[in-house]
Amino acid sequence: MQIFRFDRGEKVISRYGSAGLVATRIAGGHGEVELTCLTVAAGGTIAAHTAPAAQLFMIVAGEGWVAGPDGARIPIAAGYGARWDAGEAHTSGTQTGFTAIAVEGAPLTLAEPEAG
Repeated sequence: MQIFRFDRGEKVISRYGSAGLVATRIAGGHGEVELTCLTVAAGGTIAAHTAPAAQLFMIVAGEGWVAGPDGARIPIAAGYGARWDAGEAHTSGTQTGFTAIAVEGAPLTLAEPEAG
């Protein structure tokens, strides 16, 4: 077993005009699946960009909004996520701050909920 911290805040990201964004690479980086912890400060944004690969974006704390190619903002909070395909334009932001885990890589298909 290996214990690690995934909210180390290693790299401030301002690419594409992002503001208040700090990222920590958790695992990957070898062309397969990559996991990153993203912390967005109150009033911050992850500016519009295209997904380099299929991406799952899961809010683990806080709340904010996400938008796809049409720019329509959809509220999102802890326990919810968004999925974007490779090449799909998207953005996100928050008034109060959030922490998200992003999983990027090979085609990512959401699992259907199991019947209770």
